[in-house]
Amino acid sequence: MLFRKKGTFTEEDARKVVEWMGSHPEERELIVMAEEVTDGAKRRLWDYARAVQLMADMTGENRNIRIEILEGFVSDRIKGLNVEEL
Repeated sequence: MLFRKKGTFTEEDARKVVEWMGSHPEERELIVMAEEVTDGAKRRLWDYARAVQLMADMTGENRNIRIEILEGFVSDRIKGLNVEEL
């Protein structure tokens, strides 16, 4: 799922994205597109991906989340969830 935000993607935004992903376990990919992403937000997203992998290993599931972080210009034409609307 693609999440986009104009401006700086903060740790609070990452919390919202992680909560959304938690309620949609069928999603296997998390893409964040923002003009700038803070280190705290990156750390929170990577921790989430590691936690999903750890829980899958403990329960015997085959589940992982791929994280991709894109920094730069954010176009309104790109389809995805706007973080400010979560």
